[in-house]
Amino acid sequence: MKNSESKKNPAIGRSWEDVQKELFTPEEIAASDFRVDLICALIEARKEKGITQKELEELTGINQSAIARVESGDSNPKISTLTKLLAPLGKRLAVVPI
Repeated sequence: MKNSESKKNPAIGRSWEDVQKELFTPEEIAASDFRVDLICALIEARKEKGITQKELEELTGINQSAIARVESGDSNPKISTLTKLLAPLGKRLAVVPI
């Protein structure tokens, strides 16, 4: 059995990757993947430090509810907000080759 066949969703008979390629442009997929990676990295960094969202609020001055919206993907934060969130976690944004 091919690898792509093993990933088929029984409800649609195809893999999510195949459906995604039909519905979205490569640029949209890349933007979505970047957003997911960034959110996951933020959450992972916070948890590695053992910091709650409330504690991150105290360190950054950014409301806990705003932090929750960033982490859930319900907001589109400015770069300045992301850098404020990442700094106390010992992280920073960087532009790197892909």
